[in-house]
Amino acid sequence: MKIVIPFLFAAAAMGQTVVVHPKLIDDVLANPGMGIQTFQRFNGDALNPALSWSEEGPTAPLAPGPSSFPASTISYCRWFWETLEPSQGAVRWDIISNALAEAHRHGQTLAIRLMPYDQKHPLPEWYRKSGAKRTNAEGQPVWEPDFSDPLYLKFWGALVKEAGRRFDGHPDLDTVDISSVGYWGEGWSDYMPAFPYQKKLIDIWFDAFPATRLLMNFDEPQGLAYGTSRGAGWRLDCLGDLRANWAHMLDFYPEQIARTGIQDVWKRSPVSFETCWVPGYWKAHGWDTHYILAEALRWHVTSLNVKSSAIPPELAAAFQDFERKMGYRFELRRIEYPGTVAAGSAAAIKMWWVNSGVAPVYRPCTLALAFDSKGEHAAINVPADVRKWLPGDVVVEEDVPAPRLKTGNYRLRVGLLDTVTRKPAIRLGIAGRTEDGWYDLGSVAVR
Repeated sequence: MKIVIPFLFAAAAMGQTVVVHPKLIDDVLANPGMGIQTFQRFNGDALNPALSWSEEGPTAPLAPGPSSFPASTISYCRWFWETLEPSQGAVRWDIISNALAEAHRHGQTLAIRLMPYDQKHPLPEWYRKSGAKRTNAEGQPVWEPDFSDPLYLKFWGALVKEAGRRFDGHPDLDTVDISSVGYWGEGWSDYMPAFPYQKKLIDIWFDAFPATRLLMNFDEPQGLAYGTSRGAGWRLDCLGDLRANWAHMLDFYPEQIARTGIQDVWKRSPVSFETCWVPGYWKAHGWDTHYILAEALRWHVTSLNVKSSAIPPELAAAFQDFERKMGYRFELRRIEYPGTVAAGSAAAIKMWWVNSGVAPVYRPCTLALAFDSKGEHAAINVPADVRKWLPGDVVVEEDVPAPRLKTGNYRLRVGLLDTVTRKPAIRLGIAGRTEDGWYDLGSVAVR
């Protein structure tokens, strides 16, 4: 096994105690479950041209294309009901299954939304002819459903229930949007039902996806407060809007966050945003990118959908700084350990970590130390719930059992591991990463 020894700040042996202060780095870290998302496509796919994007999720592989788009760990895709269920009961589940497989192939997980309809993609024809009620007059360009109609709950609920049966808890499924009402399922409509009906259309998602993280859309305050109270995170769809007369960033979002009491949801569930238009549109209108991104960080953003649009070169530095701060960023600032350990005995380990991001990690991972030399490798778990590492300082002090290894000298390494594969899953904000993803800290003798 090839071991790469990093340049470390003072690593001094004090008797039998070794103290190491790893060197910090300022790289943008592409880590699981956070960062800038691809939209309706995957890593390496061609970007949307100019200021355009599509609301139609992928149903077939897309063309690759060169781009300077940030490395992404999440693909965010959404599909209309008429695409998924063109005839009653004949649901094209292969669309979602293929997207999960494509995301995995591109080193990503998949975030999804099922959408009822919009102005260009009507409700399925079979639903409109099912005897279901509509709320607006015949002849209007959009067939608006009655969301309090039992048939809407029945048929839409059946789609959601079966989606949960097939995909809930899938290892490559990152999040699912709670989506039942209005255009794109964003939760608002000119024909809003009374809250008891909204509640039923929210509850179907919790029933269907008990093991997958859910995100509550932002617009309706009562629904937002209710969905997040049940454990969902939240997302908003128009980050960046700074129009002169009325702006989401100035006249709606801050007030809604305060009124609904969702300020602390980020501590246990993710917060995800989508840009209003695309970053190129911000630049064209002279909107203050630094202000927009600072507000997103203040609201503890974990992921951002920029609609797979190119980030203008003039905004690249601001976005890179934003990527360094969004989500979680774990830095091991200090570790103290005995320079010599007896195989099988307890070794006192003291670590000081800093989460210099704005949010925790939401999926479980395992903090581990590894002892390595040529042909020898043993990893031991360090008791810690990394999901509780909120922004700021964390101290881990534990007596951990030294592995039963042959007498000799080893390299001590640290990693945050996937709980299933037991391989390093999270990049740290320190130097010393080896080829297999562990971080080299120093030498330790086993006697």
